[in-house]
Amino acid sequence: MIQTLKDLLVVSDMDNTLLTAKEGVPACNRATIQLFRELGGRFTVATGRPPESIRAALGDTQLSCPAIACGGCVLYDFDQDKALEKHFLPRQAASEVICTVLTQFGDVGVEIMVEDGRTYVVQANRYTQAHVEQEHLHSILCPLDEVPPHWNKVVFAADPVTLASLQAFAATLTVEEMYFLHTNLMYFEIMPAGVSKAQALRRLCAKLDIPLENTVVIGDYYNDIDLMRAAGHAVAVDNAPAEVKLVADEIVASCRSGGVGEYLYSLIRRYT
Repeated sequence: MIQTLKDLLVVSDMDNTLLTAKEGVPACNRATIQLFRELGGRFTVATGRPPESIRAALGDTQLSCPAIACGGCVLYDFDQDKALEKHFLPRQAASEVICTVLTQFGDVGVEIMVEDGRTYVVQANRYTQAHVEQEHLHSILCPLDEVPPHWNKVVFAADPVTLASLQAFAATLTVEEMYFLHTNLMYFEIMPAGVSKAQALRRLCAKLDIPLENTVVIGDYYNDIDLMRAAGHAVAVDNAPAEVKLVADEIVASCRSGGVGEYLYSLIRRYT
């Protein structure tokens, strides 16, 4: 049962939920996160970004507990500055999928997020360039066979029409120990089997000894739906698609209007 803020864990998606790539985190979100933490509430993020990109985007905004990074491949503790968990793709199988995709979609961008926190760009296009710049990714242009081992995930980047075709093509492929995930209008990913934001939330709650029913998830996109369903309470920002809003227990203001801060402040008023 939730009686005080200390009983709660609030987990927010980052892009287009907590922040936008161009404007960053709204000032009202930063101020309310700080107040929420000072009053005992626990707040963290669940995102496809790697840890260094999370750090760059949040700046001096601190988290209360480990972040769910790389779509659930990594649990990262910024206080200790180390990963508590890491999950990887089968490299050979993932390489074969990349090669197969490139034979059909020669212009698609390909990025590989690796254990060392860097993003290796196997094939660049304007979408990978925008991704690297907007998310402050430490990137290296690199041939596929020279990418270091321990891959967290693969990101294909292209226009929405190309990605829709790529998604349909991927559905015809037989893969083991990994799966495909559409995470954005411009990004389509290969993830390790059994790894997701929702699974990472369950593991994080076990580490923190927090019941799942005491968690709140705030999201905005289709890849947040499983995470929202896993939580005790699901919140969608107003800029989310209708299908995401249908999963939510509550709708708050849009990302740019500080919906995350608005919701955190409602919790402060309720439990203090």
